[in-house]
Amino acid sequence: MAKPKILIVEDEPAIADAISYALETDGFETRTLHSGEESVPLLQSGAFALAILDIGLPDINGVELCKRLRQSCDVPIIFLTARDTELDRVVGLEVGADDYVSKPFSPRELSARVKAVLRRARPEPESSSSVPCAPSAFTLDADRFQASFCGRPLELSRYEFFLLQALLRRPGQVYSREQLMEMVWDAPESSMDRTVDAHIKNLRAKLRAINPGLDPIVTHRGLGYSLKEGL
Repeated sequence: MAKPKILIVEDEPAIADAISYALETDGFETRTLHSGEESVPLLQSGAFALAILDIGLPDINGVELCKRLRQSCDVPIIFLTARDTELDRVVGLEVGADDYVSKPFSPRELSARVKAVLRRARPEPESSSSVPCAPSAFTLDADRFQASFCGRPLELSRYEFFLLQALLRRPGQVYSREQLMEMVWDAPESSMDRTVDAHIKNLRAKLRAINPGLDPIVTHRGLGYSLKEGL
């Protein structure tokens, strides 16, 4: 079986080397770049299973790079950054990143996060024939900020939780992106166009990791999203 290929885009050689060593020890194949621009065609080619992007690259901001990549490909992305504010994390996830790691970090922890993101993006084949859920597939506890799917807990971000809550209010109803932003975001007018899409993608991946055979969220092209009825 071919080793999953990970692209590391990090301008500090010592950090890049430590990440590469940890990933290759865990069975990955890696390639390292020290600037962002040259990573674009490589990631658009589909040759890499995941990209690790430093936000503070010398030639282009990692957030801007992620926004550009999300226009043409959906390769999983983990951000590295020296900052650790809530705003930084939210912006990173809103532009389509799958995870966010602050420096300093343990290369082993980063490797574990790579594995987790890849599991969400590509569930294991043996779980592809999961048994259909019971009539009430979801449970939501708004007071405790907890949700479960098919009897298993979901680890959701704040916006993923509120998106699911909004869709569960009226299964079958199609909500536009604008409606979902108004229902979920505190300041929808300041959010980016792809914000809803990025969070729906992450929410879908977490549901698929539990039951790959059931995709409860329906995309209505040009209209928005709905939750399947009868779940």
